[in-house]
Amino acid sequence: MHENYLAKWLSNELTAAELETFQKSDEFASYQKIIKTSEGLKSPSFDMDKALSDSTSKRNSKDTKIIKMSPFKRIMRIAAAVALLLTGSYFYFNTQKNTIETALAENTSFLLPDASEVVLNADSELSYTDKNWETNRDLKLQGEAFFKVAKGQKFTVATANGSVQVLGTQFNVKSRKDFFEVTCYEGLVRVSFGKKTTELPAGTSFLVLHGKLIDSEPTDILEPSWIHNESNFKSIPLSFVLKELERQYKVTVDAKKIDVSTLFTGSFSHKNLDLALRSICQPNQLNFNLEGNKVLLYAKNAP
Repeated sequence: MHENYLAKWLSNELTAAELETFQKSDEFASYQKIIKTSEGLKSPSFDMDKALSDSTSKRNSKDTKIIKMSPFKRIMRIAAAVALLLTGSYFYFNTQKNTIETALAENTSFLLPDASEVVLNADSELSYTDKNWETNRDLKLQGEAFFKVAKGQKFTVATANGSVQVLGTQFNVKSRKDFFEVTCYEGLVRVSFGKKTTELPAGTSFLVLHGKLIDSEPTDILEPSWIHNESNFKSIPLSFVLKELERQYKVTVDAKKIDVSTLFTGSFSHKNLDLALRSICQPNQLNFNLEGNKVLLYAKNAP
């Protein structure tokens, strides 16, 4: 019915009642967006004086041709406009992505179209298209997320570092600059990194630091510690630990006076900044100075 309304609308033939009904439809909003975009297009320059002169010359010519416009051609123009708008609206509605983002010191949880649960850590982003979820189950992740996949469901999580294919499982993906880690807590996941593909059973991890694959020890925990407001590390360079501290507390850490390549094993809480700094500094023989949202780290024996 709305397609007939569109043709009549383009021809300015809608009654007041039909126009009111048409303007309330979802299709009308889409057509308005397409028309608004097309209004931004620039038409070619037009020389009015030259056009008038050319028109006068042609009227005085003995070979003037008269072309009659057929009503059929007018209908075809309307049909072409309808087809263009329908194609544009179909493309618009079927390629829109859902994007969920978290800010610093924030996390959120939500459900995918198949009822799989996702918990997104601080400073992260996940996007997917739910219109064709049954045939296109590709998600794009920047940052860190924990997935509880609905039984029997499949999808692929793509990151800048590598991708993860899953089937009814629970797993965590962390993809930051120079850091890529996948941990499987239940079921089985397949990790692709470069030309290497690895299957991870429950209790195992896949870790890449600065492009180099690092051996990881098995774990018996059931879900990542950050779900419970705590960041856990095992033999991870201090530079990555401090970056995570900045995400969880919205602070800036000045570590120019210390060696950030030192490996750190331990954890810090997401609920108390002073306690978190002590948890990081004491094992590494460091002191800290906190002013507002700025943290200065320095060695205990520093002058």
